[in-house]
Amino acid sequence: MVFQLLFSALIGSAVIGCSSSSEIDTATPEGAYKLAEKYEKDERFEEAIAQYSQVKNKHPYSKLATEAELRIAEIHFKREEYIESQNAYQVFKDLHPSYPKIDYVTFRLGLSFYNQLPSTIDRDLAVAERAILYFDEVTQSFPNSAYVKEAQDHKIKALKMLAEKEYYIGNFYFIRDHFESALGRFEELLERYPNLGLDAKALYGAAISAHKIKDMAKTKTYYQKLTTRFKGSEEAEKARREIGSNI
Repeated sequence: MVFQLLFSALIGSAVIGCSSSSEIDTATPEGAYKLAEKYEKDERFEEAIAQYSQVKNKHPYSKLATEAELRIAEIHFKREEYIESQNAYQVFKDLHPSYPKIDYVTFRLGLSFYNQLPSTIDRDLAVAERAILYFDEVTQSFPNSAYVKEAQDHKIKALKMLAEKEYYIGNFYFIRDHFESALGRFEELLERYPNLGLDAKALYGAAISAHKIKDMAKTKTYYQKLTTRFKGSEEAEKARREIGSNI
């Protein structure tokens, strides 16, 4: 008896589900969009994307066609398909630059790049630069946007990864006594990624590297910056012991 009741309930739910979909007039843009929303709500994402595409293709002059295009990008993002969401947001941004929530679209585009970043710095970080580009656009072009703070926070995280990689490469050269190459990397870090927690290490590396290749002008410059800005730090004390008497 219990089994029969459960079976009847399941059948009833299926019928209701089917009837609710069949009652939607998909010949209209509103109906077609409503069906796509239903698929998305039910997490039938492939069907939702297909249905949103129908709205876009069959009703290109409806305002819902624009919304359908954005929903496709959102579904890809929700499913962590970040390359697909990146492409979808980019196309949307290019086609609809005056969209009322273009700040949101720009932020999500930046996040799509950001979320493609590897977990370790020894891999390609090229997408970090792209993410930063769009996070900067949010903060500079839409200073009153609700997404400015998040964009700034994510930008700093991306910059830190780039800075850590630059230091990693510089230190790689440094410990192998390739001091000219090391100096170039430490200088790049100091110029492009300042104030991200690596300045003392980079100044130490730059001062010692410059000293090793007998560039006394740079040795003095970086040593003085290190011992002034980070007086008493481990790096400053180490540099003082190693080259302080020669400055």
